[in-house]
Amino acid sequence: MPSSFLNIAYLLAVGAGLSFVFQQAVNANLRAEIGSSWWAGFISYLGGTLVMFAAAMALREPWPSIQAIQQSHWISWSGGLFGAIYIGISILLIPRLGAAMVIALFVAGQMIGSLAFDHFGTLGVPVHSLSLSRLLGAALLVVGVVLIRS
Repeated sequence: MPSSFLNIAYLLAVGAGLSFVFQQAVNANLRAEIGSSWWAGFISYLGGTLVMFAAAMALREPWPSIQAIQQSHWISWSGGLFGAIYIGISILLIPRLGAAMVIALFVAGQMIGSLAFDHFGTLGVPVHSLSLSRLLGAALLVVGVVLIRS
């Protein structure tokens, strides 16, 4: 991969991370304003659904074929379930623990899960074996969580 592409990819990933924190904060605010974590999460997903639909239409993405839908695995349709868990928990915890702590815990959990998915090639993720440096990096993230907590 060209280094210019990697630099852009890294910036996009950092931007997505910033966007995530913003999303969690506004979702927590909406929960406080309307009095419901679940309706705040629904509104968040509805907004995201509308944006994804508009992007697919603007980019003239073809509708998935019936055959492609029928051949897809059931677990491939479960992303919204896991996203709802993620959003629901963040809406509940950010007002109690603060954004930095919640995001640090999420990142630690994501890193641990990602290392396992990479090592075993879970759900088609390309295999990247565990190594001492990868484990050390994950351990340092966990240390970071402990430091943020104090």
